[in-house]
Amino acid sequence: MPRKILHLDLDAFFCSVEELHNPALKEKCFVVGGQPGQRGVVLSASYPARRAGIHSAMPMSRAVPLCPGLIIVPSRHGEYSLASSRVMEHLRQLTPLVEQLSIDEAFLDVSDLPDPAMQIARRLQAEIRDQFGLPCSIGIAANKLVAKTATDNGKASHRGDGPPFAILEVPPGGEAAFLAPLPAQALWGIGPKSAANLAGRGLHTIGDLASLTPARAASLFGRTGPELVQRARGIDTRPVETSRITKSISQERTYDRDVADRARLEDTLGRLSDAVGYRLRQEHFAGTTVRLKLRWADFSTITRQVSLPEATNQDNEIYQAVLALFHGVWKPGMLVRLLGVGVTSLGAPQRQLSFWYTGAEKEHRLLEALDGLRERYGEKVVYRGSEIKRKNHRTKKARPGQG
Repeated sequence: MPRKILHLDLDAFFCSVEELHNPALKEKCFVVGGQPGQRGVVLSASYPARRAGIHSAMPMSRAVPLCPGLIIVPSRHGEYSLASSRVMEHLRQLTPLVEQLSIDEAFLDVSDLPDPAMQIARRLQAEIRDQFGLPCSIGIAANKLVAKTATDNGKASHRGDGPPFAILEVPPGGEAAFLAPLPAQALWGIGPKSAANLAGRGLHTIGDLASLTPARAASLFGRTGPELVQRARGIDTRPVETSRITKSISQERTYDRDVADRARLEDTLGRLSDAVGYRLRQEHFAGTTVRLKLRWADFSTITRQVSLPEATNQDNEIYQAVLALFHGVWKPGMLVRLLGVGVTSLGAPQRQLSFWYTGAEKEHRLLEALDGLRERYGEKVVYRGSEIKRKNHRTKKARPGQG
């Protein structure tokens, strides 16, 4: 029996979450991202903004002239992560065979459910709208590649004013016919540069790729050629993978303007370390390698790393390690454009709590309590004393001579 694979994509996800918190934004031309004079880029654009030609990853300085009165909303990744986790948990209640691709995208294998795939998709789309207030589009096919392409095609065909709420099904056996007329770039894994390379060889559509013999494909593209032809014909046997191997967890901060202030740089490293530690604990990992990424004002980038004697997922241990790395390369007056903190060599946490609390064990319990509060009320509901100290330091520097 053919598989029933759904690909679900939350429409304009960041903007949709912002509209939940501020309904006045609905039907407005707005974007989520940074300010135009501060190297900001568009992270997500509302549908009115998209009709004005604005799209994700566009520099904000280009987006503003396209839409007079454009509203710019700063991103709130904690809120987006919370909304995403609620939706993904709902998907897993439908089927355990869920493969999350990103914060707003997932595959579901519903082959074992008795209802037709279209009926399942319509019900699921309505549930996500009614229970979470979020729009989504769904592609249906017998494999992941075609289901993903169906979602993209359904959304691209939308011509209305609001979110697409698209559902497009490709029946089993119709994969090649569905893909054939689409441009080569519509094939999952082919980007603009690859598409330009293919066009230079006279291959403009997915059907053009599908018509190649394996030998011809190998002569043009090497060992990957025959696989490319298989994909162009809609053949994909990959399973929906419910677990993915995470190799590292990291966070970065790019400054609006280059920074040479030591306290501010250390403050950023503290915040990034806290964020990495939180993600490690949420995903039940600990790591033995702490990594610093640093980009100077001239755009040159360096990385430094250190191996710890014991795997950790505790914020302060990560911070102390990365702080030592930082002071090993930074000298007073040096301008910094970007800082990043990462932890690699991941595995399951091994630290066991004894009956008598050591300092590390008290820290572990404290972090568990903080994580619980943030999950329930949002990441800004509580601050550690060290973070408040950093805030006070910045305030005093901004107001010299005031108490």
